[in-house]
Formats: sequence, C-alpha cells, structure tokens
Amino acid sequence: MVAVGYIGAFFSLSMALRAGLGVGVAYGIWAASGVALTALASRVLFHEPLTKTMIAGIGLIIGGVLLIELGAAH
Repeated sequence: MVAVGYIGAFFSLSMALRAGLGVGVAYGIWAASGVALTALASRVLFHEPLTKTMIAGIGLIIGGVLLIELGAAH
C-alpha cells in the first residue's frame, strides 16, 4: 500500500512538472504539505493535540505555498 502511494505521488509530481510547475515551487508544496498533513494525521490517528498555534502554523504554510506559487507565475 505504501509503495502504491509513493508511485502515485511521484507520478502526480512528474505530471505537474511536465505541465510547467517549477521544481522549486513543487518542492515547496511537497515539503509544506507533508508537514501540514502529518500534523493533521497525528490528530486523527493518534489523538495528539492540535493547538491554536499549530493551526496558525498550518495556515501560514498554506499562505506561504500560495505566495511562492504566485511569485513563480511572474
């Protein structure tokens, strides 16, 4: 199951790069979404706390990825 997930993720990444997404932007999205999704998954799977500070951090990650994407468009 993990191998299928990795194959799907790398296929999606290669398709995004082929469509014109820059490598720097793709890496930023990849890394940021990994951090945010890990925090959310730990809440759901392990009932770890999700504090207001953590939620704000996830919001900042989303905002940062959007700013990188908008900056790369120019």
